[in-house]
Amino acid sequence: MSDKFIKFEIVTPERVVLKEEITQIILPTRTGEITVLPNHIPLVSSLIPGVIHVKKRNGQEDVISISGGFLEVLRDKVVILADTAERAEELDMSRAEEAHRRASELKEKARQGEEVNFAEVNAAIERELARTKAIRRWRKIKNLE
Repeated sequence: MSDKFIKFEIVTPERVVLKEEITQIILPTRTGEITVLPNHIPLVSSLIPGVIHVKKRNGQEDVISISGGFLEVLRDKVVILADTAERAEELDMSRAEEAHRRASELKEKARQGEEVNFAEVNAAIERELARTKAIRRWRKIKNLE
């Protein structure tokens, strides 16, 4: 492996979302957002719902929405095992905003005392918010906004 690149892989139970050589990755961990560059120290961390920003070897950038998971930084490789992960270009903004709205309505019903699983509602809100952020960041990178 070159000192300028990192082998990177993001995997969900359903598929390999991305497998590339990259120059940098920014991730949302439980202790805050971190950036991993070549020659990063070994690390294991849990990931929270949010946006992963990847700078590829060819200079292009990818934005990926995740709903949580685990990160392992090895000497020659970075691996993410994610609950769910979706590339921003695969996402539909109107669908994500609608799902976020529905989840927010369920949260309000829970506050009013209706029978709702608050943990599931909160997880849905975080997941849809991450999707929306990923789409916006990707559009900004691609100059679509």
